[in-house]
Amino acid sequence: MKHDFWHQKWEKNEIGFHLPETNPLLVAHFSALQLNQGARVFLPLCGKTLDIAWLLASGFRVVGVELSRVAIEDLFRTLNLTPRIQTLGEITHFSATNIDIFVGDIFQVSPAMLGRVDAVYDRAALVALPEEMRPAYTAQVVALSQLAPQLLICFEYEQDLHAGPPFSICDKEVKQHYQAHYQLNLLASVEVAGGLKGKCPATEHVWQLNPHGYAC
Repeated sequence: MKHDFWHQKWEKNEIGFHLPETNPLLVAHFSALQLNQGARVFLPLCGKTLDIAWLLASGFRVVGVELSRVAIEDLFRTLNLTPRIQTLGEITHFSATNIDIFVGDIFQVSPAMLGRVDAVYDRAALVALPEEMRPAYTAQVVALSQLAPQLLICFEYEQDLHAGPPFSICDKEVKQHYQAHYQLNLLASVEVAGGLKGKCPATEHVWQLNPHGYAC
């Protein structure tokens, strides 16, 4: 899926994937990661999600990567924050107290640029990418986070009934991407009320990913 697709979505405000509230699955299950106050949480392909405001209000620091500058300018306005803006090659770094967002292609971001990551929260990133892009994406998240534990939320539905995004991610695929690095724990499976975009039945799965040998 090319960059222009997402840039046009944001520019035209075609952002049905943007929830108008904090994701209830985040609120219900984030504590499973057992993070201390001040822990730094990485949100790949974060958009302007209201989950960021919840994490900040809950005493966590946030670092994100997002392709669309429009989304991040909206995010900082919503947070009532004036960002410091720095150009780092192909990446633009927006920052304020307890928040760093890197605007650009996630594959152009390095672990050194991103900095310390204590946990990853992926609600809308893996499911946003077509099948051929997901192996490279998941490998990049593992590298950027340096095997930090993850809270991963995926949709599962009959892919033939909806072209995506969001795309259907089954448990077999989650294992294909992450089982070599993490112990996988399915925390919850919740039916999507009214189906996915009203088109087909769907379930959201909440996964906890802990690196092998990780002690909570």
